[in-house]
Amino acid sequence: MAHHLSAKKRIRQTDSKRVKNKYYARTTRSAVKKLRGTTDKAAATEQYSEVVSMLDKLAKNNVIHKNKASNLKSKLAKHVSSL
Repeated sequence: MAHHLSAKKRIRQTDSKRVKNKYYARTTRSAVKKLRGTTDKAAATEQYSEVVSMLDKLAKNNVIHKNKASNLKSKLAKHVSSL
């Protein structure tokens, strides 16, 4: 158990950040799955820009690795162009 005030504060901060990061990552994964299941080209193109934005934000905040975001964007772009 932490004894210093700064250590206790750090524990509180990491707990709140973990919950927030988990929420954003889960929301983004759901959006990616939804985009992969889309068969309409117009809807997929519209969703693609939103999903790319979500992935970029996660990578910027180090929730996911930048290369993982890049790989996902590439695969999704390939899927959208093949429709």
